[in-house]
Amino acid sequence: MRIAIVNDLRMAQEILRHAIGQIPGASVAWVAADGREAVQKCKDDRPDLLLMDMVMPIMDGAVATRAIMKQYPCPVLVVTSTIEGNLALVYEALSAGAIDAVHTPTLGPNGTVLGVDALARKARVALAATAVQISRTMPQTIVVNRPTSTSKAAGLTNLPLVAIGSSTGGPHALAVVLRALATAPPCCVVIVQHIDVAYAPGLAQWLTGEIKRPVTVGVHGEALRLGAIVVASTADHLVVQNGCVRYVADPLDQIFRPSVDVFFASVVQERITPSVAILLTGMGRDGAQGMRSLRDSGWHTIAQDQATSVVWGMPGSAVEMGGASEILPLDQIGAAASRILHSRFANLGQHR
Repeated sequence: MRIAIVNDLRMAQEILRHAIGQIPGASVAWVAADGREAVQKCKDDRPDLLLMDMVMPIMDGAVATRAIMKQYPCPVLVVTSTIEGNLALVYEALSAGAIDAVHTPTLGPNGTVLGVDALARKARVALAATAVQISRTMPQTIVVNRPTSTSKAAGLTNLPLVAIGSSTGGPHALAVVLRALATAPPCCVVIVQHIDVAYAPGLAQWLTGEIKRPVTVGVHGEALRLGAIVVASTADHLVVQNGCVRYVADPLDQIFRPSVDVFFASVVQERITPSVAILLTGMGRDGAQGMRSLRDSGWHTIAQDQATSVVWGMPGSAVEMGGASEILPLDQIGAAASRILHSRFANLGQHR
């Protein structure tokens, strides 16, 4: 695994070198001190993974990520020292195609490098997702363990629910869809976006600013309700159980945590009145099998089309599996979902 470093700070470069040296099978491909240099080096020598800083002279990390993904695409992992301070840049980079984000490793008091495990874990996920993108083999069956209680929250089975999965390029796509859903009848929106747990609150905050409506992180045990827009927020899998958001550790072998497939499977098992499920841009195939199960259960399923996807892995796999009722460009998905909700939940007075 050849990993490139893009960072303008010499100290950060050296820390990242040491961190990469502690990852089995990893080596440093090259180092760039700014985004423009990184774009040029990607042209000449594309690495297996690129660690992209955000705040740099000449060309920042978000602009560089967009240029690299358009011209010389390769897995990009945002590596930044601060979430809040670089919020806009981080989500611009994630929207442009960066796979995930992680904190920059730091030097401990005894000279050891801290944060290597998190960086190594994200590197493995990025490479695994890339391998899946190339192979496009079908996933194993997903089974969600159910609680012993079968009671349901009042009104759950008739709750208009929009279930959304997204990954690479997802933040921007989510903002576009959520804005368009403003014309939909009252509904609950639950989102599983592949993102580091530390960045989930920032994603909710960023989306809130983008769509001018509250977006919150899902809290374990929180009841689903009309008007809520909830984002998965832990390293476990978000599932819907007994009308509530819950997080479960199983299945442990899923590459992505949280997994869209696990989320969609839980929605099928919850027996909610079929509503709308959406699978947006993303690398890999997570969500494809779950979307097929939802379609088979009567849900209207929408996959983002190839032309508007940053990476057409997840929605493309859903299309291959016959899981998409519709394949639409990004700017038409929200309106289509709104139409389906209006047609399926004509009498919404009882939900208000």
